[in-house]
Amino acid sequence: MQSIKGKNILVAGATGGIGAHTVKLLAAAGANVFITGRNVEKLQQVAIENKIPSTNIFDADLSDPKQVQSLKEAYFTVFQHIDILINASGIGIIKPVELLSETEFMLSVNTNLFASFLLVKAFLPAMKTAKTGLIINIPGVLGKVPMAGAAAYSASKYGLVGMMQSIREEVKRTDIRITNLFMGGVDTPFWNTIDLRVQKEKMIVAEEAAKAIWFLCQQPVSGVVSEMVLQPFNHQAI
Repeated sequence: MQSIKGKNILVAGATGGIGAHTVKLLAAAGANVFITGRNVEKLQQVAIENKIPSTNIFDADLSDPKQVQSLKEAYFTVFQHIDILINASGIGIIKPVELLSETEFMLSVNTNLFASFLLVKAFLPAMKTAKTGLIINIPGVLGKVPMAGAAAYSASKYGLVGMMQSIREEVKRTDIRITNLFMGGVDTPFWNTIDLRVQKEKMIVAEEAAKAIWFLCQQPVSGVVSEMVLQPFNHQAI
């Protein structure tokens, strides 16, 4: 295992259930953590809980190119390079296609796919210069296996997987590693806005989901974990 003490890590979606727990593990391990998300109050709370300096937080809508550019500038004002980029941000809209509005479909694509593109476009060049780095995305199992009612979500996550696989080909002659984490249902506030009967008691615990990301951050550069699948023992949807 490779120590992450002193590593410069950007966590996007740091205020979500998985993101916040991931930040806690990384900070406790001695990493230099920079966090971003939409909600500045939640970001400040996560920063306080993990003793992250106020200079290391930046609230942004990651689907807005100008705000991502501002995030990049804020990050590199604090750190000279980036070791790990963790994208734990995203949105889930689950409903039958006939009830799915055009606005909801595009919101899913913009939040889950376009925002991921903007993040990579902003921070990959620094990794290319250093010829090393790690990018972790969380497509979820619906980026690998479809589900009824998940047309918009799966479209955005399948797109994310394809995009990152293509980018992997661009950097294969460097030590830049790309990992897609396919995670099943996790008991987080993610489900609060989704009209779907689920059994949260059978889902992955958010702390355990974060440990999977923490584990990936510590993998030695001699090997690449291109994919990891983490599923609950039981199917959650009824």
